[in-house]
Amino acid sequence: MKSGSDNQGGSDLAGYEVLIGICGGIAAYKVCEVASALVKRGAGVTVSMTRAARKFVGPVTFQALTGRRVLTDMWHEMDVVEVRHVSATDAADLILIAPATANLIAKIASGIADDLVSTLVVTAASPVLIAPAMNDRMWANPIVQRNVAALAEPAYRFVGPGEGWLACRSVGPGRMAEPNEIIEVVVSSLMEKPAKRRMKGEG
Repeated sequence: MKSGSDNQGGSDLAGYEVLIGICGGIAAYKVCEVASALVKRGAGVTVSMTRAARKFVGPVTFQALTGRRVLTDMWHEMDVVEVRHVSATDAADLILIAPATANLIAKIASGIADDLVSTLVVTAASPVLIAPAMNDRMWANPIVQRNVAALAEPAYRFVGPGEGWLACRSVGPGRMAEPNEIIEVVVSSLMEKPAKRRMKGEG
């Protein structure tokens, strides 16, 4: 298995579609590297951002990295012909949520869909990979751990969190997995089955 830093400019992910949901957290900047690496390897990448996420990294950054419009608002993304949040999940071979906050994990565990990113997860037609990022005390909270345990089924997978220096200036578990680790898990998950586009006989 090649690491996320290998195969730069290759096309081993050609035909695969990855939908990335970004939540509010300082680790959002790391997702730029993830999106860029996947695009370089041939994957189609669509990004959706919560309002809080846009406080940390602007949509224009991800639009430049992916070459696609960033989805930011469920109501503004409605189209007369198609409902974009449904069509986006139909096309996706994998949904990655990074960084995944305690709030978003709670929504997923409860089936709540009150913004675009949570709605994308609830309407998912593919595996969902979750990369948590939060304060160490939040991660250790029994309610958060209960929500994580509730998602321990084949449709949901976790990568991280790691342990280290956190934005709150403490040291402990809750640090989002590094981009290379996330990329490796994304690639291995995608490779488990052919891309949807290939199965449909599309270009």
